[in-house]
Amino acid sequence: MRLIHAARCIVLLLPVFVHAASSHVHGVSKMDLALDGNMLTLAMEVPLDNVLGFVHFPQTEKQHAALAGVLKTLKDASELFFPTAAAECKLESVRIADPFPDSKAKSEGHVDVDAEYVFRCAKPAALKSLETSLFKRFRRLQRIDVQRVTGKGQGAAKMSPQQPRITW
Repeated sequence: MRLIHAARCIVLLLPVFVHAASSHVHGVSKMDLALDGNMLTLAMEVPLDNVLGFVHFPQTEKQHAALAGVLKTLKDASELFFPTAAAECKLESVRIADPFPDSKAKSEGHVDVDAEYVFRCAKPAALKSLETSLFKRFRRLQRIDVQRVTGKGQGAAKMSPQQPRITW
């Protein structure tokens, strides 16, 4: 069932999210938002520097603790994302990819945290906005570029500390 849902989301998202080149900008994260039936999926790519302050493999106990704290905060989706209350969305699942799998440093010049949040909405037709507290929790984060696909169409928006809510 999850595989079918994931395949549907990918098919829905492909026309909107095909990018010629993926660029990495400190302070800027990317979010893909898809509403498929009653399932709201948020897929994020967050440069590690935006949420941690460094992009290298943790060297000290303090850095390891900081990384663990960031990953714990990112897993707490119910405190990070607020869909329209009238839609009655409940968190279904969270997946946060370890930015350093196998406890190894990446050789590329930057490191991202990939996250996926899935909500089940009892009244998806009432879903008209999404607000986030990410900017309050991660001061280095300055902008989230959002690509959106819903039954009402496609669109793009930007979230910021001054505008942490998107509507459609």
